[in-house]
Amino acid sequence: MRNTFGSNVTITLFGESHGPAVGCVIDGLTPGIDVDDEAIRNLLSRRRPSSIVDTPRREPDNYKILSGVFNGKTTGTPICIMIPNEETKSGDYLFGPARPSHADYTAHVKYNGFEDYRGGGHFSGRITSALVAAGGTVIPALNKLGISIGTHISECGGQNDRDFSSSEAEMTEEIRSLQLKNFPVLSDEAGEKMIGQIEAAAKDCNSLGGIVKTAVTGLPVGVGEPWFDSLESQLAHAMFSVGAVKGIQFGSGFEGTRLKGSEFNDPMRLNNGRTVTLSNNNGGINGGISNGMPVTFSVAVKPTPSIARPQQTVNFLTGKEEELVIHGRHDPAIVRRICPVIDSVTAIVIADALVTAFGPQVLVKGKAIWNTDL
Repeated sequence: MRNTFGSNVTITLFGESHGPAVGCVIDGLTPGIDVDDEAIRNLLSRRRPSSIVDTPRREPDNYKILSGVFNGKTTGTPICIMIPNEETKSGDYLFGPARPSHADYTAHVKYNGFEDYRGGGHFSGRITSALVAAGGTVIPALNKLGISIGTHISECGGQNDRDFSSSEAEMTEEIRSLQLKNFPVLSDEAGEKMIGQIEAAAKDCNSLGGIVKTAVTGLPVGVGEPWFDSLESQLAHAMFSVGAVKGIQFGSGFEGTRLKGSEFNDPMRLNNGRTVTLSNNNGGINGGISNGMPVTFSVAVKPTPSIARPQQTVNFLTGKEEELVIHGRHDPAIVRRICPVIDSVTAIVIADALVTAFGPQVLVKGKAIWNTDL
């Protein structure tokens, strides 16, 4: 039963939704990396429920760094971050009736009935707060290397946001603007329409899913391995570790299958001695290795499974079919709150891949180590 991800920079998750706390242990970060409390707080605030389209459960996320940081810098030992659970209502949850599209039944079978079922236990989206706290420790280090990561809501409720700009410089500015928005879209008009659709679904005791798109700019050439540890493989593995994610595509993805090779291939040119491509259908990755162009990918986010409508289920204690009406506090859509989670998971993967490619000192020395003229 494994809860650890990564090769050289690893993260281990712990805790349950209604337990005393959730948290993470980050190992493999070299000594001397600045740890910015404000960056962690800001990232957690972007994930925190804050509007009518979010769950009423409003956890303050008063995190504590228990080890691995001294005088604002990493010590090189494991970093343990704990986030107390302070707003639990365990009485809303029943043991026995499996909530459709949740992990209640599979967890019950796997853990022989000893699972903490309250609020989904260890399978709850609450655990993603620990992922965000971990992301907040490495994102500032990546930013200092000129690497920017941003995610926007591409589609929700039949409404579409505009895409990232094709210019890397403009894309980087768009990433910065997303980090200042409560509802992360590139077009505020599209965002208002999405919010309207989410509110309508909530009034109808229903929920919505969506698609979010991520861009990584400033990543050097040469990050990632062929075959099983390709950059795409690592990102996909990490993304599917977030329970609500049901699909992923890189670059033009499935749309690219409708193109001919002459249309899909990314022509290569020299720009002031740097090799660039004129399009980016491959999403910045060739042969599993970053090619120096922005890495782009989209993930499919399923509708929130907890809805206040009668649903057919099975009670795994009685072995009988029954009708279930879910109570408790739930998001009518999680596409807004998942964006900082995706940013954080991406940052953890990129940090691990950089250390694998260039050694542990890369997060401190950065461009002094990697060769940008490949």
